[in-house]
Amino acid sequence: MNFSKRITSMQESPIRKLVPYAQAAKAQGKKVYHLNIGQPDIETPSLFMEAIKAFDEKVLAYSLSQGMPELINSIIDYYKKYDMHFESDEILITNGGSEALLFSIIAIADAGDEILVPEPFYTNYNGFSAAVDVKVASITCKAEEGFHLPSRKEIEEAITPKTRAIMLSNPGNPTGVVYTKDEVYMLADLAKEYNLFIIADEVYREFVYDGLEYTSFGNIKGIEDRVIIVDSVSKRYSACGARIGSIACKNKDLMKEILKLCQGRLCVPTLEQVGAVELYKTPEEYFKSVNDEYEKRRNIVFEGLNSIPDVLCKKPTGAFYVIAKLPVDDAEKFTIWMLKDFDVDGETVMLAPAEGFYATKGLGRDEARIAYILNENDLKKAMAILKKAVESYPGRKI
Repeated sequence: MNFSKRITSMQESPIRKLVPYAQAAKAQGKKVYHLNIGQPDIETPSLFMEAIKAFDEKVLAYSLSQGMPELINSIIDYYKKYDMHFESDEILITNGGSEALLFSIIAIADAGDEILVPEPFYTNYNGFSAAVDVKVASITCKAEEGFHLPSRKEIEEAITPKTRAIMLSNPGNPTGVVYTKDEVYMLADLAKEYNLFIIADEVYREFVYDGLEYTSFGNIKGIEDRVIIVDSVSKRYSACGARIGSIACKNKDLMKEILKLCQGRLCVPTLEQVGAVELYKTPEEYFKSVNDEYEKRRNIVFEGLNSIPDVLCKKPTGAFYVIAKLPVDDAEKFTIWMLKDFDVDGETVMLAPAEGFYATKGLGRDEARIAYILNENDLKKAMAILKKAVESYPGRKI
């Protein structure tokens, strides 16, 4: 039987497709340090669980398609801290940031249209776009430049009559880049000049290091009607399993259209919304302590990578990821080899090969994403093991 071209053209997750190798390694008794997936080990604020335990309705009923009013109000209050002001019909609750991305793409692009995305990018940008016959047109960013944006001219040359939006993660997943104010304003100017939307994935907003300034697209005057902010509780509150995301946009007409998609899937789970209401009340001290912890972990990984000869890696300044260019023939083969054929005292490491984070064929083959989401001791062990693996790998570039 035949399957749709939409589904067969959709790539496997480069983050998850190697999981069977990790499972096989564990079955052999190996300990695997998972640096391949952005699942924080930071404790979820207790407010979330307490709110769910206190829920005592006799019927677990549908929520409103746009989301619970209490949660929408909590998100409105959250954005006020960042000098962004939304009304209740300018927020929609979604099943994680992933659904927010998918609904945004569906709402602004038709089959055959294009969305500009700086690469390497969060892999679901490509997957969701392909599933609705929208093309990701890449803006290539380079490891040597810390994955900052290329020139305005280079970006402008990628814009075609089919371009509908610019979509990007800031701070960046998978690169850890924090775009400068000049870069953000450059994209805002291009969006105005070429009548494009900006899908701004800002789920890592709190994770910015080294005292850098963070600029949200939601704070730029004159583009309010074309900015779609995708957000989530997953990383901010270490609540990945809650699957609570949101779309925030000042374009009320667009939000009415996206609401149709929300109505089609009925509602986001009620209990998780109940918990998320309280998450948005988490004290500011929580973010300070979590940010400090991730900055320590970032330093361990960065220093570990720099201790490996011939590794190219600029210091990431946001999120909790880094992409490193490794002296190997193929990062996917290298990762599989570490899981199947390599260990140090029964322990090994799993990375996320970076080729799947690119749209341009051939790029990222010798790169890997590392998520620094383990505790400090485990990260130190993992980086020591990675160094020995690179030194021992048969496909090492000399």
